Amino acid sequence: MRAVIQRVTHASVVIGGKEKSAIGQGLLVLLGIEDADAQEDVDWLSNKIVNLRVFADEAGVMNRSVKEVNGEVLLVSQFTLHAATKKGNRPSYLRASKPEIAIPLYEKTIARLEADLGKAIGTGTFGSDMQVSLLNDGPVTIIIDTKNKE
Repeated sequence: MRAVIQRVTHASVVIGGKEKSAIGQGLLVLLGIEDADAQEDVDWLSNKIVNLRVFADEAGVMNRSVKEVNGEVLLVSQFTLHAATKKGNRPSYLRASKPEIAIPLYEKTIARLEADLGKAIGTGTFGSDMQVSLLNDGPVTIIIDTKNKE
């Protein structure tokens, strides 16, 4: 799994002209899923997202997690995170999982994030054409890949 995590003051997803989800202060997570991903990746990534210390403490130091600041999470599936651009100028998406593999893992990620955060999260709709709006706070953007745990 590959995630682009952005600390936001607000973010939303619109599908077909209608707002599907919106959050205030928290994390917008764009999630790419590949065939090699499994429950272990879901569990590790969810724990990392919920406990990532990117929010300011009383001294203004990034030392608090989204859970500690009672923030929100918006999770949006994004197969383009697994784009291969080595050859030519048209990206290849062969590494991105097909829906029959990706949808169950996306749903498991939603459930795990909700359990780890202790409340419902916002989501996009898998496979939909979505318009994502956000105000990146900082800006703070973190990229995490469960296959390369740095």
